[in-house]
Amino acid sequence: MTCRWIAPALGVLLAGSAGAALGDKLDVVRDLAGRVGPVIGSALVCRDIARPRIQVIVDKFAVVIKEASPGEAERADVTQLFDRAVADGRRAVTAGQIDCALAERQLADLEKSITGPVSPGAAAPVTSAPATSPSAANTAVRGISDREIRFGISAPFSGSAKELGRQMKLGIDAAFNRVNDAGGVEGRMLRLIAADDGYEPTRTAETMKQLYEKERVFGIIGNVGTPTAVVAVPYALERKMLFFGAFTGANLLRRDPPDRYVFNYRASYAEETDAVVRYLVKVRRIPSKQIAVFAQQDPYGDSGFAGVAKAMRTLGAGDSTVLRLNYQRNTVDVDDAVAQLKAHKTPIKAIVMVATYRAAARFIEKTRDLYPAMIYTNVSFVGSTALADELMLLGKRYAAGVIVTQVVPAVAGYSSVVLEYKSALAKYFPGEAPDYVSLEGYVAANVLVEALRRAGPQLDTEKLVDTLESMRNLDMGLGTYLNFGRGEHQASHKVWGTALDETGKYQAIELE
Repeated sequence: MTCRWIAPALGVLLAGSAGAALGDKLDVVRDLAGRVGPVIGSALVCRDIARPRIQVIVDKFAVVIKEASPGEAERADVTQLFDRAVADGRRAVTAGQIDCALAERQLADLEKSITGPVSPGAAAPVTSAPATSPSAANTAVRGISDREIRFGISAPFSGSAKELGRQMKLGIDAAFNRVNDAGGVEGRMLRLIAADDGYEPTRTAETMKQLYEKERVFGIIGNVGTPTAVVAVPYALERKMLFFGAFTGANLLRRDPPDRYVFNYRASYAEETDAVVRYLVKVRRIPSKQIAVFAQQDPYGDSGFAGVAKAMRTLGAGDSTVLRLNYQRNTVDVDDAVAQLKAHKTPIKAIVMVATYRAAARFIEKTRDLYPAMIYTNVSFVGSTALADELMLLGKRYAAGVIVTQVVPAVAGYSSVVLEYKSALAKYFPGEAPDYVSLEGYVAANVLVEALRRAGPQLDTEKLVDTLESMRNLDMGLGTYLNFGRGEHQASHKVWGTALDETGKYQAIELE
C-alpha cells in the first residue's frame, strides 16, 4: 500500500483549498477512507507504535469527514466505510500479509506528508488511481473505484410503509457486510446508499436523481413498491442503469421480452395470486364468486387484482363479477371498503388482500367480528412480520389463520440460506428479528454478488448484464434453482404458503 498520494489529498482537504464541489470532496474522502483506514488499522495491531501518533491522524481524518459531508447520513456512511477499512488493516497484520515494520513505515510516511508543506500542485493526484491499481480501466465507470462499488436503493424510510424499506435495506446490508468482511468482490467493498421516497411516486423522481447524479451509484438494488417503480424503472432504463431485485411482483418489471437492465429475483404477483386462488378454490373448496379482493387503489393493487382475475379465468370462472374493495395508498382508511363488503349481496368467504401491513390489519380488525369464518390471504409485499405484530396487538383471534404467500422459504426453518442469513443478521444487526422482507433482500443481494464475481475485475453495466443473462441453475440453498436468460429476467417462480398461528408465528402450509 502506498501513501504517496493519500497525504497530499488529505492535507489539501484539511486546508479547505481543494477547490471542488461538496459532492466531489465527498467522493475523494470516501476513497481516502479506504486508503487511510488500513494504515491506521495495521498500526493499531502493533504494540510498539505509540497510540498518540495514531490518534492524531484519526482526529484529523474525522475533521475531513465532517467538513466534506453535507449531512449526518453521509457522515455516518463514510465513517462506517473508514471503520471497515481499519478492520481490513488489522486483518492484514494478523493474517501475516504485512508486518509491523511495514506498518511503521506506512504510518511514518503518512505523518511526514500531512505535517509537511503542501505544494500548490499537490492536489493533482487526488482523482488518479495509483499506477498499480488492478482496476485502472474502470475509473471512468460510474459508481466504481478500485476500492468500492456503490449501489442505491429508493424506498420508504418514513410513512406508513417505512418498515418495508427498513427491512429490505437491512437484508441487503447484511449480505454486503458479509461479503465485505471476506474482502469484497475483486477487492472492492460493496456499499448501499439509501434515499427515502416515502412510498410516493411524486418523490421517486427526485430520489432516483439524487442516487444517480449526486451519489453516482453504479446500479439500483431493492427498490420498494409498484407505484414508485412506475417512475423509477423508466428513469433507470433511459440511463442504461441496472435495476435489480426490486421488492415488487408487478408486471411492469416483467416485460416480454424483458427490459435489458431490469432483473427480478422474486415470483410475480400473478404467480402469488394464482397460487392462493387455486388454494382457496381447490383445497378450501370456496366457490370463486365468494372470493373478493381488498386492494390498494394504485398500480400495486391493480397488479394484484389482475392476477386474481387471471387465475379465475384459468379455473374456468368468469372474472367480471370479482368484487374489488379499495383503499388509498399511505392511509388506513378502510371504511368504504368495509361498507362495500357489507352491501354485497353474495356472501364473501375469502378475501385476497393486496395491501400494506397497516391497512391490511385495520381491514381485518373492522371485519373479523362481522365475518368470524372469513379467510384472509395476503401477498408477500404486505410485510409479514409487521402484519403479525399489528394483528397480535389487536389480539390473537385477529392473527390466527391469516395467510401470507411468500417468495422466500420460512424464516423459522433450517435451510442453508436461512441459517446463513440468520447468522449474518445476528452478527451485523444484533437484536433484529428474522423477517421475510429482509430475507428477500439478503437473497437478492447474494444473487447480485454472484454475478459481480463472475463478471470479474473489469466491470461495467453491459458486462454485468451479459453475465446475469448467462446464469443458469444457481443453487442458493432455497430448494429451487435460480435461472436468468436473454428472455428470462426473473430468477425464481417459487411461491411458499404460510399462515399465522395464535402466537403470531408463521407456520408453513401446502398450497396444493
